[in-house]
Amino acid sequence: MDLRKKEIINLLHQVKDPEVPVIDIVELGIVREVHTDVSPIRIEITPTYSGCPAMRVIEEQIREVLQKNGIAEVEIRTVHSPAWTTEWMSEETREKLRVYGIAPPGRLSESAADPLAVLDRIVACPLCGSEDTELTSEFGSTACKSLYHCRNCCQPFEHFKCI
Repeated sequence: MDLRKKEIINLLHQVKDPEVPVIDIVELGIVREVHTDVSPIRIEITPTYSGCPAMRVIEEQIREVLQKNGIAEVEIRTVHSPAWTTEWMSEETREKLRVYGIAPPGRLSESAADPLAVLDRIVACPLCGSEDTELTSEFGSTACKSLYHCRNCCQPFEHFKCI
């Protein structure tokens, strides 16, 4: 990776997901590619789902961070294929979600028969760790999260859906 590209990716770590401000757009996997061999510099991003309302804010924040650091011209392209998946999240990112109070997504199955089967269907409470939880709504504050209730600590919490 060239030095310029590395510098820009480091700057993009400053752009937090507006809906989950403990993780940035690079570690979430929204930033797909940074092209420094073209003018203007081109950044390719992928939404977590096609109707994600945060994408406009994310684009504005990318421009703002880069402009503050002397990069006035940037082209931002939205790339839909391949579609974003929670598999792009690292274990460290998943742990940040848990500490923030959002149950991280499970892992997808590697089975060819059912590639979208979730390996871990049990959603543990991010607050107390109990697996005695129940789904209360398929949709939380955003379409990519669902709502759960912990029977152990009696607290509601969000779960980042496995996509």
